[in-house]
Amino acid sequence: TFTVEEAVETIGFGRFHIMLFLIMGSTGVAEAMEIMLIAVVSPLIRCEWQLQDWQVALVTTMVFFGYMVFSIVLGLLADRYGRWKILLLSFLWAAYFSLLTSFAPSYVWFVFLRAMVGGGVSGHAQGREENKQIIVMCSCFNSFLSLGKVFWLAGSLLIIGLASVVNPTIGWRWLIRIASIPGILLILVFKFIPESARYNVSTGNMGAALATLQRIARMNGAAMPEGVLREPAKERGGRFKDLIHPKYLRTTLQIWIIW
Repeated sequence: TFTVEEAVETIGFGRFHIMLFLIMGSTGVAEAMEIMLIAVVSPLIRCEWQLQDWQVALVTTMVFFGYMVFSIVLGLLADRYGRWKILLLSFLWAAYFSLLTSFAPSYVWFVFLRAMVGGGVSGHAQGREENKQIIVMCSCFNSFLSLGKVFWLAGSLLIIGLASVVNPTIGWRWLIRIASIPGILLILVFKFIPESARYNVSTGNMGAALATLQRIARMNGAAMPEGVLREPAKERGGRFKDLIHPKYLRTTLQIWIIW
């Protein structure tokens, strides 16, 4: 018998992992553009709607408030219904509300719609972190993941460059519409992203998990391990109070402060 982790390690790193890395890394581009968008749009909406400083600051606050709240909600839903469905939902959600923002008739609508965009973008992380684990399992390629930060940087630079051209010419509403294009393109390539084999195993869907592993093996030109896919030993799920247990409290506080 073999587990998902043992199968991925046996299959090794190859074309599938590169494709997955590029697709999931591209979510960083879309995410960075949506988050950094406020920095290059705020001066314009301040003038258009005669906003005070606190009103401009509230826009950014609400984006991250939406991100915070919905990351918890979508994380729970992903555990229940699968990463694939929640990731698709987040792509559709973020693109939809981003486009709606460009038609916002007032400041209040703008704030509400950007908060919803933040909520949709938070779902990207559910799939991105899960699929990172597929690459991490190939232990000799852990350093490959450090390149993922380049995608966020690229998205930030791209939105700033676009703003310098679009804002003075056709306006901030068109900048928002253009910024939503990466998210829409991700929807088009979504079919290439598989459901997590580990999730399928955890729900007892061994056939789907095996099919995903066989797909990875075919793309990489590698052989599957011999034997039958088995479910790993059951472990108790984590709980929030575990984070503040004396054994982990110091690490928890350090991570929170760093973030």
